[in-house]
Amino acid sequence: MTDVILKIRDLNKTFYVKGGGFFKKNELKALHDINLDIRAGETFGLVGESGCGKSTLGRCILRLVEPDSGSILYNGKELLSLSDEALRQTRKDIQIIFQDPASSLNPYMKIGDIIGEGYKIHGALKNKSEIRSNVKALMRKCGLDETMIDRKPHELSGGQRQRVSIARVLAVSPKFIVCDEPVSALDVSIQAQIINLLIDLQSEFSLTYLFISHNLNLVEQISDHIVVMYLGRIMEKRPADEIRNEPSHPYTKALIESILDVGGGAKDEFVLEGDIPSPINPPSGCVFHARCFNKKEICTKEIPKLKEIGREHYAACHFM
Repeated sequence: MTDVILKIRDLNKTFYVKGGGFFKKNELKALHDINLDIRAGETFGLVGESGCGKSTLGRCILRLVEPDSGSILYNGKELLSLSDEALRQTRKDIQIIFQDPASSLNPYMKIGDIIGEGYKIHGALKNKSEIRSNVKALMRKCGLDETMIDRKPHELSGGQRQRVSIARVLAVSPKFIVCDEPVSALDVSIQAQIINLLIDLQSEFSLTYLFISHNLNLVEQISDHIVVMYLGRIMEKRPADEIRNEPSHPYTKALIESILDVGGGAKDEFVLEGDIPSPINPPSGCVFHARCFNKKEICTKEIPKLKEIGREHYAACHFM
């Protein structure tokens, strides 16, 4: 079995947001006791509706957001106890591709400087001509014309800007990449191109991905394993090739049916109704019970534990 490159244990994160009065703050529990094992060379899909905590989890891994408690082990090294300098060095291995390249790229910098910045920060290359040569090679690798090297982000299309984001990440030779909704801001035709690029790069550079998206259909196509999240909790974990044909958790079934609904094949009993509840005031018991088509009285009172119900298959439901 492939080695586990990232091990997350009992990870929790709470935000405090204003509400009610001037001094009053409400608790927003973004992550509840998250446990994950991500193996080297694989793509681990993380899916759920907006507000479920998936992007917060990705940012906690990079310590762009500091967790309240728990453990994140990268190749056996505890990321949450690293000094600032040790964390800076580790970030060469762990990188992130953000959702919106328009906001994640410095609009005042040239494309060559954006991609080559990692070489300068980490001291991998110091000679300007060598940096420029390597940047051009990365641009070609990511499907960019090297003549764009002196342009600025606003002169490029959305797909081209995301290719710049990917090239910038590759410049520091990472091993693990958090892909945080990397194609959701792009046209559908461009999405496929970026996904194919990510697949090719993974094969060439032996990369490991945490691929975050609200689109289960997309996540299923690129992932080896999938985690389904809802209101900061894991609902189901399963190999990707099993999840469409054998979904177990009611929420996973509803997400699958939302895909089938496009073709008119959805079953009415699996269709979600209403919006996701506020994470500031989540439902008691199982956080999904307010929208669940299979709920019973116990669901409103007790939080189900995430338990193993098959090989590499976990679900949080009282009736499994």
